[in-house]
Amino acid sequence: MACKYSAIRNINIWGSLLVGAKVYMVMMEDDEPVISLISKNSSLKRSSEDVRLYKESMISRHDLFLESHLPVGSYKKLYSYSHLQNGFAIHVSSHEVLEAIRNARGVRKIEEDIKMKKLTTRTPDFLGIPSEVWPILGGAQNAGKGVVIGIIDTGINPNHPSFVDQSSSGDDPNGSFHSNSSSASKKFKGQCEIGEGFPQLACAGKIVGARYFSRAATVAGDFNASRDFASPFDADGHGRQVIHTASTAAGNFRTPVIVDGFNYGSASGMAPGAQIAVYKALYTFGGYMSDVMAAVDQAVEDGVDILSLSIGPSSVPPGSAAFLNVLEMELLFATRAGVLVVQAVGNGGPSTSSILSFSPWITSVAASIIDRKYNNSIELGNGRSFSGTGLSPPTLGMQNYPIAAAADVTTRNASFITIENCQHPEPFIPSLARGKLIICTYTFDFEFESASIAAIADTMQKIGAAGFIITMDPDLGSEQVRGTTTTLRVPGIVLSNMQASSALWEYYNSQTIRNRLGHVMAFTATARILDGRVASYTAQAPIVASYSSRGPDVNNALLQTADVLKPNVMAPGSSIWAAWSPNSEGDHHIRGKFFALVSGTSMATPHIAGVAALIKQKHPTWSPSAITSAMMTTANRTDHFGAPILAQQLNQLTPATPFDYGAGAINPSKAIDPGLVFNTKFKNYIQFLCSVPGVDDESVRRAVGVGCPTKKRRWCSDLNTASVTVSNLVGSRRVIRKVTNVDNGTELYEVHVTEPMGVTVTVTPQAFIIRPNKSRVLTIMLEAKEATNSYTFGELVLTGDRKHEVRVPLSIYVTSTIKS
Repeated sequence: MACKYSAIRNINIWGSLLVGAKVYMVMMEDDEPVISLISKNSSLKRSSEDVRLYKESMISRHDLFLESHLPVGSYKKLYSYSHLQNGFAIHVSSHEVLEAIRNARGVRKIEEDIKMKKLTTRTPDFLGIPSEVWPILGGAQNAGKGVVIGIIDTGINPNHPSFVDQSSSGDDPNGSFHSNSSSASKKFKGQCEIGEGFPQLACAGKIVGARYFSRAATVAGDFNASRDFASPFDADGHGRQVIHTASTAAGNFRTPVIVDGFNYGSASGMAPGAQIAVYKALYTFGGYMSDVMAAVDQAVEDGVDILSLSIGPSSVPPGSAAFLNVLEMELLFATRAGVLVVQAVGNGGPSTSSILSFSPWITSVAASIIDRKYNNSIELGNGRSFSGTGLSPPTLGMQNYPIAAAADVTTRNASFITIENCQHPEPFIPSLARGKLIICTYTFDFEFESASIAAIADTMQKIGAAGFIITMDPDLGSEQVRGTTTTLRVPGIVLSNMQASSALWEYYNSQTIRNRLGHVMAFTATARILDGRVASYTAQAPIVASYSSRGPDVNNALLQTADVLKPNVMAPGSSIWAAWSPNSEGDHHIRGKFFALVSGTSMATPHIAGVAALIKQKHPTWSPSAITSAMMTTANRTDHFGAPILAQQLNQLTPATPFDYGAGAINPSKAIDPGLVFNTKFKNYIQFLCSVPGVDDESVRRAVGVGCPTKKRRWCSDLNTASVTVSNLVGSRRVIRKVTNVDNGTELYEVHVTEPMGVTVTVTPQAFIIRPNKSRVLTIMLEAKEATNSYTFGELVLTGDRKHEVRVPLSIYVTSTIKS
């Protein structure tokens, strides 16, 4: 078989212990979902009366099914899923209640609900978008026009300057829903749900739809209306992702980024002319899959063009294949409906197989650092200086200030740990601390988030200190310090380098005069902190961020590797300036600020969603797989110096591989004109599922609603993607790919191969001419030369005489040279 095979028994959720009430997602098989009905009858429209009546009848049948099988009061239906799949989410009171419907006629599959977790002033310029892409699309304010990006996350703040449209107005005096989608894509029919923090005028121009989904979170007891807002309003700021991610994808052009009175520049989304539809399904505590499923179903029904998900499961789903999970199926049907799904790959790096976005129909995004750095420095009275981090203003004037260790300016009876992490002003003696630079220590408390740099800054303000210096606890060593991107109102610097920390303490101890009891008589060590708010730039980027989850992709929870390349592509994710909700409960250290500097694959994902919107605007008829292909085949494998991209490991940089960055770093100007694309259809994904090891026809039928075709593909690697991954090459294998010319001219292509170690690669034909809108089949023969017992990497490069260059990464694991 294609992927490393091991017979895996289907994991049955009924074998697990059920404790108390739980939520389950039940998929039914009698009725087709709305999207299937529409696909079979091209005259039907989503907004037609026939479709509305069909949807209502499906929901009624869900209700009748439950009423006929379960006692009144033993369950609560949370959602009916009708657009992409036929099913519902149900909250049951006991295992016995669930058993009553488990074997009922018409039930196709049941899965227990699980928790989901929440996985730019510079980046448009960094990606070359303003000069190379926006002019082609009519300028910045038109870039992405007519495209709606659906963002499933924690809500949005409609009053933020990144989204406000001063020219838009309109209200709906009669209802709790307001829609102003006249300037959006004509096919978008979404609504704006009014509620706390979300007034009738919230959807105006940039925001064209907003809803929230919290029923599963409510019955689980996690949802708190006073904290989480029973509306689309963002109380977390992950809108600290919707608001952060939405502004990164499609925020207004040139929004000033002013934080704590300092102007950090102007922020723009990747596609400032695109519009946003928000589906709030996550909260300060995370969220539940059944709520996310309802959000996806609604978003596709509303007519979004792109779905951006900076969320994912907390672990690989159980079962014979991660690809068959109900949410993965929901996203497959979204793709079938023509919606491109973009998802964060996860923040579990640099561990291998740490990705949390699995399926080949999803565009999974890795994160890179960019060329902008915020460095701070401190100059000591002895003439030495050290670099550190801290987005802080400088100490006043050019003079030096006395340095004092926290323990030397606090009361004697205070806890040493409380003193050294400087979290509270109470132990400090103001007369001693005032006007001094206080030395604090970064301890394990910061790693476990019981302490923060923001709290130190608050303490310094309250005691009247001139600023603070954070040194590293020797037991902790040099670490990637949490909170260094928090903007500060007081001077401060973090010396995360142990040598710098030790040198500071050596200087302080040598210059501080003490009496016989060890009490300080004179603070004669001095220093000044320079401005840490001014960025510097380097051409070495992009570099794969250490936290970015890595491949290889996996088939199942046993971590058996799959013939699928994940991640697909990489985008900027570290230290990204974007919009923030000032009401944020998700990170109280940034509360009250309209912008924040945040890192994660969650930040990389909307960059890809925004670039995809630009491609969709230029090529409105392209399929989701064509857009993904365009981004992958044109991605960069080199940094801005022209050297191979590197990846951050725990304490070093190493050469990056496709399991770190996918096909490479996004190149928007090339992605809108890729030359060739690899198209994949819904039936091809079904064929892929039917070739996954451990998956039988019945498993596919239960998950998808249709069985495997009579003529199956033998290998998972036969799926027509813009990459080739083989997790178990034994002897030889023939891999087929079909390319389609999306250029407006006939082009001659030549194929060049960089072979993975241990593999001979032969491509037929080695050269071909292809006319516009025509396709050509490529046969790729892989011959094992020697067993590598590890993945090795290469690529195909298709070079056209009209300047197109199409790159296809190869990732091959040679198990044996003996033919199977």
